[in-house]
Amino acid sequence: MAARKSTKKPNVSAEELLNYYKEMLLIRRFEEKAGQLYGMGLIGGFCHLYIGQEAVVVGLEAAAEEGDKRITSYRDHGHMLACGMDPGGVMAELTGREGGLSKGKGGSMHMFSKEKHFYGGHGIVGAQVPLGAGLAFADKYKGNGRVTFTYFGDGAANQGQVYEAFNMAALWDLPVVFVIENNQYAMGTAQSRSTSTPDIYTRGEAFGIPGEAVDGMNVLAVKEAGEKAVAHCRAGKGPYILEIKTYRYRGHSMSDPAKYRTREEVQRMREERDPIEQVRSMLLTGKHASEDDLKAIDKEIKDVVNAAADFAKESPEPAVEELWTDIYA
Repeated sequence: MAARKSTKKPNVSAEELLNYYKEMLLIRRFEEKAGQLYGMGLIGGFCHLYIGQEAVVVGLEAAAEEGDKRITSYRDHGHMLACGMDPGGVMAELTGREGGLSKGKGGSMHMFSKEKHFYGGHGIVGAQVPLGAGLAFADKYKGNGRVTFTYFGDGAANQGQVYEAFNMAALWDLPVVFVIENNQYAMGTAQSRSTSTPDIYTRGEAFGIPGEAVDGMNVLAVKEAGEKAVAHCRAGKGPYILEIKTYRYRGHSMSDPAKYRTREEVQRMREERDPIEQVRSMLLTGKHASEDDLKAIDKEIKDVVNAAADFAKESPEPAVEELWTDIYA
């Protein structure tokens, strides 16, 4: 199963391209603001930013349909925004406020939305993978034609529970797309030092699960691969693996100085491969938008993010009584 290199021109309208630009820019500006609030002490605990990886979730959401599910790891803010969760509610959750999507009790790593079919934000590395297979099992049982996107990273790909989930998903032909967001460094170790195979998606071969490697810095390539994977699952052919090769510009979390790579490497990725700049260039060269149009969009998105930050700051902290709600016993 070699990595697929598509030569056909992606079939997207100018309107769709502009929309992908807006969605990726919203994630970028939101995460930059979250980084600022963390530095100010308004966000505590862990905070894992998605800067650089925006094309992955925006491209796959473009391939999704209403009712499809998504579940991911603790680097989850981008996924929430891409599936339409309220930026104010997300930011308020990051700051531990009552107006947050988990009432301020989940923080950065634990948010959910039944309305948007978003099943978290999970702090245990790889734990969301069997849960994602379980969501797909429910859809298979109901026969509703829905697909689950189960996201995990290159680090989590070395967890044993991932392969148990692969086995069951293949055995039962579950409609799940396993999405490996390979940002090259896991928690701080280069893939070449931690993983025995250069392509992680090939590990599905042992279970008969097809897959491919995808350029995760190109939103159109991700969308195209996502549509193929989703069609495979909806046709009842079982799971599919997408290894989306992406890159995070910041450290693993806000507390990570990322000394395991050079500044030059990060700068080179920003200058040559940035997913937002690629779409910006397509919009300008294709005359789908002017510089002024894009400046107006940037201002509009900054206003949305600033409003989300203001909402978070103004929202009260949860009442003490909330300690005893939403618990099993």
